[in-house]
Amino acid sequence: MNTSVTTYTSAELMTINAARLLRDGDVVFVGVGLPNLACNLARRTHATNLLMIYEAGVIGAQPERLPLSIGDPTLVSGATAVCSMYDIFALYLQRGNVDVGFLGGAQIDRFGNINATVIGDYEHPKVRLPGSGGSMEIAAWANRCYVITPHQKRRFPEKVDFCTSAGFLGGRAERDAARLRGKGPAAVVTNLGVLEPDESGELVLTALHPGATLDDVRANTGWDLRQAPDLKTTEPPTAEELRILREELDPQGIYLKS
Repeated sequence: MNTSVTTYTSAELMTINAARLLRDGDVVFVGVGLPNLACNLARRTHATNLLMIYEAGVIGAQPERLPLSIGDPTLVSGATAVCSMYDIFALYLQRGNVDVGFLGGAQIDRFGNINATVIGDYEHPKVRLPGSGGSMEIAAWANRCYVITPHQKRRFPEKVDFCTSAGFLGGRAERDAARLRGKGPAAVVTNLGVLEPDESGELVLTALHPGATLDDVRANTGWDLRQAPDLKTTEPPTAEELRILREELDPQGIYLKS
């Protein structure tokens, strides 16, 4: 029987709670880092029929070790198919065949828009970031998206400095008017809790992680964050979830040592 434990890092907490959002049979567009760990954890626990797609062109990946990039050779062994990057985006993502896209970014605002391009003014930025990669298309066309990020005030401004990947733009009606087929962000998982969009597309706090408080979350959010009427508390990580992460997926602590 799995029992919860009290010692875990914020990275482990976010990864485990993100993994729990996945459903058995989901087709998931997997990125590197914590989303990669979340998907592989879900496939080893409750979502054994998860179909993982990697941007480089791998479908149905079953990596035996932690892939270090979307082009890691371990993704090919045992995969269902290997195709071009164009085919992945045009024939799978844009046609609506991808259930879930996992995203991250430097900033996420009250309507779930993501900035991974610049901090500050675009022409004269304080920091220039890596940019979109495939995240713009994933945010637009995946049937639903999950975001994983630490909960810090600088990461949660009321409005992003630059919209790299569309959440609900200025609200659900604005996203609908843009004719983006995907339904947008379904949840944002942080080290403090889980945020989900309301009927207008604004993110609200729906769950707190064990030990986190409402004051903690509000102090680290750049707008007047509302809470759901039925605010929940997430279940702590189990010993088995942590064992898989630490011993099977990331034994060297490449992503989980923070």
